[in-house]
Amino acid sequence: MEIVEISKVLSNDTRVKILKWLKNPEENFPPHQDIDHFDDGVCVGYIHDKTGLSQSTISTYLSAMQNANLIIPTRHGKWTYYRRNEEVIRAYVKTLKEEL
Repeated sequence: MEIVEISKVLSNDTRVKILKWLKNPEENFPPHQDIDHFDDGVCVGYIHDKTGLSQSTISTYLSAMQNANLIIPTRHGKWTYYRRNEEVIRAYVKTLKEEL
């Protein structure tokens, strides 16, 4: 696990908020139009709308989070949905506890 890489991604307030929102998507996002569950995560458009930031900024943030394996993308037609990678998040927290 790359502690420094993940820590860099988490050094941004909006990226941390996105991870918090994705922890309980049904509480933080409206129901999806095309699918009736959050099993595959949240549509990128909903994440974009909630942050109020530009599409390019959110794309950059989500790409950094994906590269650090903090989120998992799933395609549904033309849309990408993102969910937390709980395994990586747990391992990161565990490593921090053990090594720092």
